[in-house]
Amino acid sequence: MFGSKRVASVPPYLFTEINRKKEALIESGVDLIDLGVGDPDKPTPKHIIENLFTEMSNAENMKYPSVNGCTEFRVAVADFYQRQFNVDLDPDTEVLALIGSKEGLAHLIPSLLDPGDYLLTTDPCFTIYPMATYLANANFHAMPLTEKNNYQPNFFNIPKEILEKSKLMILNYPNNPTSATVDVDFFNNAVEFGKKHRIPIANDSAYNMISFGDYKAPSILQADGAKDIAVEIGTLSKTYNMTGWRIGYIVGNKDVIGALRIYKGNTDTGQFTPIQKAAAFALQSDQSLIDEQSKLYEERLEMMVNTLNDIGMPTKMPKATVFVWSQIPEGFTSSQFAEMLLVEAGVLVVPGTGFGPFGEGYVRISSTVPTERIKEALKRMKELLKKDKPDSRNAYVISEGK
Repeated sequence: MFGSKRVASVPPYLFTEINRKKEALIESGVDLIDLGVGDPDKPTPKHIIENLFTEMSNAENMKYPSVNGCTEFRVAVADFYQRQFNVDLDPDTEVLALIGSKEGLAHLIPSLLDPGDYLLTTDPCFTIYPMATYLANANFHAMPLTEKNNYQPNFFNIPKEILEKSKLMILNYPNNPTSATVDVDFFNNAVEFGKKHRIPIANDSAYNMISFGDYKAPSILQADGAKDIAVEIGTLSKTYNMTGWRIGYIVGNKDVIGALRIYKGNTDTGQFTPIQKAAAFALQSDQSLIDEQSKLYEERLEMMVNTLNDIGMPTKMPKATVFVWSQIPEGFTSSQFAEMLLVEAGVLVVPGTGFGPFGEGYVRISSTVPTERIKEALKRMKELLKKDKPDSRNAYVISEGK
């Protein structure tokens, strides 16, 4: 068997393990409804696909791409930030193309952390943060997110000895998995804290354009002096239904971006140019899809929240993202409950502990499947919980991380 000791000791990626169980059940004939991964069910808009074909017909676009990203894409991202957030960006030094936000986050961590340094981020959190830190031979310090603290980290509970070794903080608002949101005041406090301790801050902003009602997600770059210390990572995946296209960006502090550019220049050669140019077109063309899509997610989430509360799973309506963060019934762990739904109801949700220990007691449920399938999933959950007896729950003793 081949492979480094470090890779051999990495636990399976959460969604790889979920997909393995999903595929096994489907092969056995189960009509499975996947409310796990937040992969939009609607297609990429036709005008974006048509633009991709146009760009693919240009032979010049078949050459090696620049690691910086093509000029058209970087300018489009800068224009988007000016329109949406009134933030000015230099496309040459303050914008960098990514092969999706996950790639950018995974490479940002070793770009800034040396072995023994600390990453500060939250618990629960997107699983790539701690895993990329481990692979960089660095350390991870979790800042708990709880309902009591409105799912916002308390920066002042970080031990002094860890602060002195911290070289990056990753925030994630609108938040995955909790769907928590913040205002610019929160980012002002974060930036002030980062400056005081000389810790760069990256906000993972994958869901910045999916919001409901009067809420509009702010950018960390709107905070006072943010570009002195902060960057933001974004993606077109959720906004334009382009998850498989793998195109994202990082914007903000030019030194942080410069470090990532060096790392990427030695590990990849950038995203396929036609994808970048089609992404630029998406950012600069008709934006009516965004409001239409947010309205659809809002309607689905309201339906989910109402039903989940009715069946004994306390759930708050989020202001943004495509997820609900739902409390599970008493008597289960998060993994036990998710396993029971999967096996007995054919409904896949993600146990909260997949995102960290402070996710215990919750499951993350996605709204990115057709409405009728969500209704069917909720019906199955309601019927299962109605008939379930507490003494049957012992059958679901699932080892965490397995």
